[in-house]
Amino acid sequence: MIPVKGFSGQKVAVLGLGRSGLAAARALLAGGATPICWDDNPATRDLAEQEGFTCADLLRHGAFDDVATLVVSPGIPHLYPKPNPVVAAALEAGVPVDNDIGLFFRSFADQDWGKFETPPRVIAVTGSNGKSTTAALIHHILTEAGRDAQLAGNIGRGVLDIEPGGDGSVVVLELSSYQTELARALTPDVAVFTNLSPDHLDRHGGIGGYFAAKRRLFAEGGPDRAVIGVDEAEGAFLAGQLAEGPTDDRVIRVSVARKLTGPGWQVFARKGFLSEYRKGRQAGSIDLRAIKGLPGAHNHQNACAAYAACRSLGLAPRVIEDALHSYPGLPHRSQIIAEADGVTYVNDSKATNVDSAIKALSAFKKIRWICGGLEKEGGIVALNGATKDVLRAYVIGREAANFAMQLDIDAQVCTTMEAAVAQAVADSHPGETILLAPAAASFDQYDNFEQRGDDFAEQVKSQLED
Repeated sequence: MIPVKGFSGQKVAVLGLGRSGLAAARALLAGGATPICWDDNPATRDLAEQEGFTCADLLRHGAFDDVATLVVSPGIPHLYPKPNPVVAAALEAGVPVDNDIGLFFRSFADQDWGKFETPPRVIAVTGSNGKSTTAALIHHILTEAGRDAQLAGNIGRGVLDIEPGGDGSVVVLELSSYQTELARALTPDVAVFTNLSPDHLDRHGGIGGYFAAKRRLFAEGGPDRAVIGVDEAEGAFLAGQLAEGPTDDRVIRVSVARKLTGPGWQVFARKGFLSEYRKGRQAGSIDLRAIKGLPGAHNHQNACAAYAACRSLGLAPRVIEDALHSYPGLPHRSQIIAEADGVTYVNDSKATNVDSAIKALSAFKKIRWICGGLEKEGGIVALNGATKDVLRAYVIGREAANFAMQLDIDAQVCTTMEAAVAQAVADSHPGETILLAPAAASFDQYDNFEQRGDDFAEQVKSQLED
C-alpha cells in the first residue's frame, strides 16, 4: 500500500467505493487522514462499514465542513455531461476535487529513495486504443529483463494498492482519460500516448475535451521522456509541442503508418518489421511477424510504444526482442483462444468501438466476424470499407437487425453469442479465423466486455467438444 501523504489529521471525503475508492480510503487512513465515505449503493456502503470506515451522505447539510478534499472514483462525472451532485456541492463549498491517481503521484516518493542507487521510475500509458496491451507489454518486458516491476491503474492493481518503490523498481500505469482529466498531480518519468480516436465524447464535451484530458499527462507532469504515436493529427501536434527542436530526443515518435525520418529518436513498424532510428542511424530492428501474442498493425504499434518506453530506461534491443516473443497477450484483446481443424478462434471483446474493431479486422485474413452490441455515438458507418477480408458477419445484440443493415457485407442476424458461434463454426473452413470484435459496447447483453469475451470462449469450447 502507498499511504497518502499531506492529509494527516484531516477529513477527506471519498465518493464511490469500488476498487479504486476503497483503496483510496485505506491509503488515506494509513497516511493519518480520516476518510468520510459515500456510495449510492447500500451494499457497497455496508462493505466499507464492515472494514470500519464511516459512511455519511455527502449531500447532507454541512457535509463538507472541515473537509480537506474530495476523492472521486473515475466513473463519476465532475463536469460533462453534468457534474455529479456531490462534486457540485464540493466545488460550491470550495473543496478541491481529486482522484486516486493524483493521490498516488503526490505520495509515491519516499525519503528512503535517497539511499537507493537507482530511484524508482513511473511509466504512464494513455491513449484511445492499445493502452492496456502496451502497459502489460512494458511490464512483461521489464519482468523478463529481471527488473522489479508492478502493473497498476486501469489494469492490474489499484495505484494505491501497490508496494512502495524499491531500488531500481518501475511502476507501469495504464491511465484512462477519466483518470488523467482530474488528477491534481501527474508526474510520470516516462509518458506514453498510443493514439487517439473518438470515444467517451459525452464525458469530455467533445473530441477536443477528450484530447485535452489525455494531453494533461504530458503538459502537467513534464515527463523526462515522452513516447508519442504520431499517426493521428493530435499525436503529431503533441509531439511538436513537447519537443524543443528536431534533435530533441526527449520525445520518441512512434508510427505504423510510415517510415519516420529526421535527426531525432523514432520507432516505427513497416510490413511487420520494427525499426529504431536515433540521430539518423538505425539502432535496432525486430521482426514482429512471428510473434503470436501481437498480431496485426495495431499490435505492432503497441510493440513500438512498449519498445520505445523500455529503451528509454536503457534496456537493450535484444533483451526487448526476447521478451516480445514470450508475451502471451491479454485476455479479450486479439487473444487466440483455440486452434482446431485449421480454424483460429480470436477473442477481441475489448474492441468496443469502431476504430479498435477496424484494427482487429486488419490483423487477420479470411474472417468470420462476430460483431454487434450497444452502438456508440457516431454509429458504425466507418466500418464500411474496412471489411475486405470478412467472409461473413454474424451479428449479436438486442439491435442486431439494425446493426446488420448498416454493414456493407453479407451479414446474418444471430442475436445471441451461442447462435453466432454455432453458425460461424458450421460455415468455417481450414485457413479461416473466427473473430469476435464487436465494434460496440456490451451493456445491452452483458455486464462488461470481459463477460462477453468469456461467453465467446465458452461457446467456442462447447462447439469444439461436440
